[in-house]
Amino acid sequence: MPQVMEFKLPDLGEGLTEAEIVRWLVAVGDVVEIDQPVVEVETAKAMVEVPCPYGGVVTARFGEEGTELPVGAPLITVAVGAASLPQAPAAQAAGAEGAGNVPRPLIGYGEDHSRPARRRRVRPVTAAVSAPVVAAPVAPAVPVVPVVPAPVAGPVPVISPLVRKLAKDGGVDLRALTGSGPEGLILRADVEAALATLRAAEPVPAPAPVSVAAVAGEVRIPLKGVRGAVAEKLSRSRREIPEATCWVDADATELMAARTAMNAAGGPKISVLALLARICTAALAKYPELNSTVDLAAKEIVRLPSVHLGFAAQTERGLVVPVVRDAQTRNPETLSAEFGRLTELARSGKLAPSDLTGGTFTLNNYGVFGVDGSTPIINHPEAAMLGVGRIIPKPWVYRGELAVRQVVQLSLTFDHRVCDGGTAGGFLRYVADCVESPAVLLRSL
Repeated sequence: MPQVMEFKLPDLGEGLTEAEIVRWLVAVGDVVEIDQPVVEVETAKAMVEVPCPYGGVVTARFGEEGTELPVGAPLITVAVGAASLPQAPAAQAAGAEGAGNVPRPLIGYGEDHSRPARRRRVRPVTAAVSAPVVAAPVAPAVPVVPVVPAPVAGPVPVISPLVRKLAKDGGVDLRALTGSGPEGLILRADVEAALATLRAAEPVPAPAPVSVAAVAGEVRIPLKGVRGAVAEKLSRSRREIPEATCWVDADATELMAARTAMNAAGGPKISVLALLARICTAALAKYPELNSTVDLAAKEIVRLPSVHLGFAAQTERGLVVPVVRDAQTRNPETLSAEFGRLTELARSGKLAPSDLTGGTFTLNNYGVFGVDGSTPIINHPEAAMLGVGRIIPKPWVYRGELAVRQVVQLSLTFDHRVCDGGTAGGFLRYVADCVESPAVLLRSL
């Protein structure tokens, strides 16, 4: 008799709580092997193929393409057992996996896949083929009633008529209170505390949903997937981080000349972004306060030992921030190669969740959009972001004379909790000095 096993959407790591079904890779009735990918999902981080830990016949699929499921929701059910499988070599091999074809857990997902989504509203999910599920009866909610002492006999120890009126208006029985004043005298503070307890016990009505009247011709775009994750992260950054921004114009003529000379020497081409990244890692070595994060629970600033450099990349799926690990150990050539590799993965939607998490500082080159400046929003939970505008010819005083130079605006947004303006200004000034005279960077190496 085959055993029907239910495979639930596993925790895909990095704190993700939900995923959207993009494409089913199997149909009901298909035979699947252990660890065979059965569905392609899109998380807030990347596109992921999810393998099934069971071998057998697919008996049901849960959710249509485009449906968003929380972690722990059913994905498919599989009939496991020799009787349920065709006598094919793959099935025989699966049956020989262990006695009775006992399914093994999927590597990396652990034994328990039933963790519910955290404070997420679960959308209704329909199964393609599934027996009806009977929900267990739910006990009605029991209102919380404050525990008060039993009324006492005798005169009530209260002398203030204001306190008596406050209690009467609020519906507080003075005989049920124990006064905190001399000889048990009931004070105003005792009545106010009782009122606060009564108010806390009252059920709070749910806020009425706010609906925006539809307008003819309007287009509504769901805030989910990458777009939703970006919206949530930027909103959290604005809520939690007291940020400030400083900026400066810099003469990038010498930097551009140095890049031209390096590329003329042969070998892999070096990008402007790679040169700016190398300058950033050198600046963070001088000002480590900006390579940190704030631990609110411990009330501590945590300075981080390595620079995991994020860089903003615009893709068809939205804005993503791939991370270059240990950027402080790389030279401009290897930084260019890693930027190119991650950018290509981002454009094809093949970045792994680990490629998009763990950053400690972000470099944002918005100059590619033809703009000069911006006030970047910090990539939570980092402490700073450097923004770079377009590099264009502008009038500039050079060696005491007016000249046309290649000028760029640099903007630094920083968490004011980790440092003061002097540190942030010192960091930005050092970056500008390296842009204007790359020899400054060579002297610091």
